Amino acid sequence: MDEELNSAEVSAMAAQSGKTGFRILAYIAIGLAAIGVVLPLIPTTPFVLLAAFFASKGSPAFATWLEGHPSFGPAIRDWQRNRVIPLTAKVLACSMMMLSWSLLLFLGAAGTVLAISGIFMVCVAGYIVTRPSY
Repeated sequence: MDEELNSAEVSAMAAQSGKTGFRILAYIAIGLAAIGVVLPLIPTTPFVLLAAFFASKGSPAFATWLEGHPSFGPAIRDWQRNRVIPLTAKVLACSMMMLSWSLLLFLGAAGTVLAISGIFMVCVAGYIVTRPSY
């Protein structure tokens, strides 16, 4: 005999799958941040903040670990409490984006790639620069 799921069971399953999705996005974001530490093409700080946001929705344990991390924790706490991005992080992020775009230009990337990446980087840099610093 087939049993039908009641609405509480359906809601619980949907909530769990949503948490799993946020958890996966948090791990992807922190992975991109870790890659950004090594590669100048990817800014680290925005991905760390994104990972903290996703982790807070899907994995409280991972969010707590991120907030307590010696490298990532201070930037996350500053952002959560005061919406502040450190000046050094702003300079580093904008410099790496300029370097990345220059590298694309130097390597002869297609005009479409240069235009799309340039627009994206200018928008990200504009957002970062307009946030308060300490």
